[in-house]
Amino acid sequence: MKFLSLIGSLLLMSMAPLMSQPSNPPANPPEATPASPVAAAPVNVPDDGVRVAILGYHDFSPTLKETEMRINTNKFRGQMQFLKDQGLTVISMADFSAWKRGEKSIPARSIVITIDDGWKSVYTDAFPILKEFGYPFTIFLYTKYVDVDGRSMSLSMIKEMQKYGATIGNHSASHPYPATIKSQKRSGPKTYEAFLMREMGDSQTFLEKNFGQKVETYCYPGGFHTEEMFEVAKKLNYKHMFTVLPGKIKRNTDDRTLPRYVILGTYDRIFDLATEFRDASAIALGEAPKQTTPYPVMPEAGSIINSRLPLITIDLNKVTDIEPTTLVMRVAGFGDVPATWDAEKKQLHWQVNRRLRDEVCQVSVSWKGLDKKTPAPAVRWNFSIDKEAAYQPNGG
Repeated sequence: MKFLSLIGSLLLMSMAPLMSQPSNPPANPPEATPASPVAAAPVNVPDDGVRVAILGYHDFSPTLKETEMRINTNKFRGQMQFLKDQGLTVISMADFSAWKRGEKSIPARSIVITIDDGWKSVYTDAFPILKEFGYPFTIFLYTKYVDVDGRSMSLSMIKEMQKYGATIGNHSASHPYPATIKSQKRSGPKTYEAFLMREMGDSQTFLEKNFGQKVETYCYPGGFHTEEMFEVAKKLNYKHMFTVLPGKIKRNTDDRTLPRYVILGTYDRIFDLATEFRDASAIALGEAPKQTTPYPVMPEAGSIINSRLPLITIDLNKVTDIEPTTLVMRVAGFGDVPATWDAEKKQLHWQVNRRLRDEVCQVSVSWKGLDKKTPAPAVRWNFSIDKEAAYQPNGG
């Protein structure tokens, strides 16, 4: 599977993935292409301090090797558990849309889950987990990959998921590569508009007819878009158009180019960044949501401490399948840190060696099993700094 190169400057200090195509794409390979510069659509709804992260997934498997577009099913479960443990609210696309219009209030740190293409594993692997957690989600389907040779979901599978919180979004008719789109555009305005109406309009008609709901969201294949698409989207009454560039969404974010965090199976840091909400009002000191962790940690999850140089520790006594050499601790602002493993106590710890400057510190710990291959769900937690108690007159 080919992958559009990582671009932009927002993921991991300026990295952002462009999505690869599914395994049955047109013959020509994808190319990395920046979003076209366009003026933002005017939005008159005032910013309410709320920030929303859109998560974008593709394929799932409990056994196959992880790729950019395929994530281990157990890791996905761990990510869904993390959202719950962190007190992050997963909202539906309908609630997101109502909030964007200024018609509804949502929690200050909210998540929308989206899944692209329509792989069969969405039904067999992801759906049971999403149903278990009660999380709504949106499936962005491209219509030529619906009910195809047992590899993609059937109509009945998709309809069943609709009964449990799934909504349908459009991902085009054929999932065209940027090179195909550019070629059509060079053929002239009329040819290009007809092409866009097939990709964005005929597919919309198919989805609405087969799934009995209005389809008002569109996800650009590979994130590539042109200004002409905005005009076609307006004719077709699309409300929200999604890219693959990362970033948090505000109420006044341009609805034609909404950011998403595409969650890669081979790069866990993207999920970490997607679930960090440093500028959302709920992250203010004393307002952090209730958190839990599967293993004891210090500072405790959601606690407020008075030191900017704490000892960070996780107790893994309850873990039986762990290869210590694979342990990784990440601390916001530091990246991977040289944490020490105490084999006797089965604790991993790191003494912060440079004063924490943010009000909220985020920590994650990950490892693999004794086979050095099987990843365990990462443990992530936040703690807050009491700025007044930790005040240092020398600038610390």
